[in-house]
Amino acid sequence: MNTETRSSRPRSWLLILLGIMVVALIITRGWSYFAADSPAGPSSQSRRGRPAQSDAARLDPKELEIRLDALQAPRPQRGGVERDPFRFKPRPPPPPPRAEGPLPTPGPAGPPPPPPVPTIPLKLMGFVDLPDGRRLASLSDCKGATFSAVEGEVVDGQYRVVKIGLESVVIEYVNGKGRQTMRVDGCPPR
Repeated sequence: MNTETRSSRPRSWLLILLGIMVVALIITRGWSYFAADSPAGPSSQSRRGRPAQSDAARLDPKELEIRLDALQAPRPQRGGVERDPFRFKPRPPPPPPRAEGPLPTPGPAGPPPPPPVPTIPLKLMGFVDLPDGRRLASLSDCKGATFSAVEGEVVDGQYRVVKIGLESVVIEYVNGKGRQTMRVDGCPPR
């Protein structure tokens, strides 16, 4: 039972040590605070060697004039300035001047643009170098049909192989509607 009462009681020397540390912390913080607030002017010893100058001798009297007329002067007028302090962009150009009179009625528009050329539904699978030096392009429609052709041949009755390069093939419609360059792509997995 004696051991329990000793361990449950706070040790007085720890409380004293803690109090000394808190006082030391307060003194050092307060000392640095007051040292930072003091002006960094010449020390009192250096002032004793020189005659004291009055503050009035150091100030220029022109700086002490109050110009009330400048406060009463008209301020510059703000025009139609649009300013957004959160965006940095050049000012947009002014709108074109409006013509006097009735607005012109829009005439017939030009011819509509031609419809876009449909893409050729073939995929380039790869190449085969033939013994005679020509290249054979292997094409597929990704539905099960495969085709092979050299330059100038017609594929599937609709497309002509124009040129076979190192990594691509140029194919055009036989009727001349459009041309497309294909790279080795292959079909997506089924």
